Amino acid sequence: MPRSIDAPTPIAASDTETDKHSNAWYDHDGNETVSHTCVSSGSDGSHDKLEKAPLSRGRSIALVITLTGAAFINTLSAQAVVIILPAMGKTLNIPDSRLQWIVSAYSLTFGCFLLLWGRIADIFGKRFIFIAGSIWVTLATALNPLMPNEIAFDFFRGLHGLGAAANVPTAIGILGVTFPPGKAKNYAFAAYGAGAPLGSIFGSIISGIIAQYSSWKWVFGFMAIMAAAISIAGFALIPNSDDSPTLAAALQGGSVGARLKLVDWTGGALITVALIALLFALTEGNVVGWQTAWVSNLILVSLLLIVAFFFWQRRLEKKPDGRPPLIKVSVFKNRQFTAVMFIMGLFFASFNNFLVFATYYYQDYLGYNPIQTMLRFLPTGVGGIFVSFAVAFLLSRVPTAFMLICGTFSVSIASLLFAVPIPITTSYFAWGMWAMLLSVVGADITWPCLTFFTSQALPAEDQAIGGALINAVGQMGRAIGLAIATAIQTAVLAHERGVSVENVGAVQELDYASLLSIRIASWFNFAIGVTAMVIVCIAFRKMEVIGRIAPEPDAEGVKEEHELRSRA
Repeated sequence: MPRSIDAPTPIAASDTETDKHSNAWYDHDGNETVSHTCVSSGSDGSHDKLEKAPLSRGRSIALVITLTGAAFINTLSAQAVVIILPAMGKTLNIPDSRLQWIVSAYSLTFGCFLLLWGRIADIFGKRFIFIAGSIWVTLATALNPLMPNEIAFDFFRGLHGLGAAANVPTAIGILGVTFPPGKAKNYAFAAYGAGAPLGSIFGSIISGIIAQYSSWKWVFGFMAIMAAAISIAGFALIPNSDDSPTLAAALQGGSVGARLKLVDWTGGALITVALIALLFALTEGNVVGWQTAWVSNLILVSLLLIVAFFFWQRRLEKKPDGRPPLIKVSVFKNRQFTAVMFIMGLFFASFNNFLVFATYYYQDYLGYNPIQTMLRFLPTGVGGIFVSFAVAFLLSRVPTAFMLICGTFSVSIASLLFAVPIPITTSYFAWGMWAMLLSVVGADITWPCLTFFTSQALPAEDQAIGGALINAVGQMGRAIGLAIATAIQTAVLAHERGVSVENVGAVQELDYASLLSIRIASWFNFAIGVTAMVIVCIAFRKMEVIGRIAPEPDAEGVKEEHELRSRA
């Protein structure tokens, strides 16, 4: 008989007051530890309607692989095109100054539509939105390399990001409501958390191999095939739910219109336009110059829209009988939840910048070809697989604060190794390999802890928007961090070459100014990683084990945890 995952048991709130807006057990002064934060249960005593029947062990594993695939292909899609940018620019006649938009068009739509798609998924059903988003990604990716010119190509990259914004946060929501607290959920979130950093790493590896031996168009072909497999697997594996209406039910009962009225379109428009303005300004700032008037004006407008969004969400939250807000702003009164958002932004900026500037170092400064660059990144892919399994085991045994400190410290040291003046003749195995391994150790430890905490801190009905929020914060951190690091690198290059920022040019092979600019930018990446670690030390110094497996009640009370583990 196949081993099954038991149906979830709701966690009772003892003497701690339940927050009426979030249904999570914590005090708004932020003094409670995460052990008092849990996923709320429905009034019927079930964890969520998605888990009506136990899932077999095989189906659970296949489901986790499918959902992890969404996070994996998302970051792979952003990183894979970096190595093949010159080839795409040559084929499509795109000047170097606009090549960045092949990357930015995807990141822009992905980051800006996350929150809106997350709330739509919570209202219309996570299964439906995940499958629809995955199909959208498949079609956009398959058609992308067929576009004949720059505008059409960038447009389909944007469409690709729009689909990813639908299925990535929804995957977190499905995990959060499908698996009850316990060992299975720990392994599920550890696997999912490893998917995003591994996607960034394997993006460079896979793209390098394909670019070396075939056309760059097959990079998109590979992603389309993978997205199609995720779509099919999602349809077959994700449990059905009554709150995910079929098309027939929607047409007969008019449920689509009723559900559309539950979406906060005003808030969605405010935050989407704000993020589009902010990301566009950050993307173009290093191209046209930060002193350009419209760049600073656009940033100011985006900040004002974010403030307006905050007050609009607070207004909706104070009306419990009205339309629900996209985000319950009261959750940010919890110190640890707010700290998690800051840590995610800083950590992802540090990790993403490390990958970008490591690519600059090997491919542009040292002049390695794509396959040689890929080989330098190979330890991250191999090491990341082993680390993800170790993290799943440690989530229920090691204090989360200690894991987060180790994770942010590892990412910081990886950047530090590229910042210090190590002679370029030094063997790769003496320092480069260790930097790669430390980066993936840090990423595969930190990401699962942060996503798991976010899921545990929100009720079942907000799981998809929680996934959207943590991803949106990561995207904002990535965009802001890369913009600042690039500005620092460009300023150093301009100073060393004695030219203006607008005429600085690119990183050149074995050029001292280029090497110095990469090292100083890496100092910045090290600094933001250390800042994330400091926040962990301050906010989570009393944090317990977030993935601790609760003891099961018996006829005489509660069993000791070591008995539970010995029986497991």
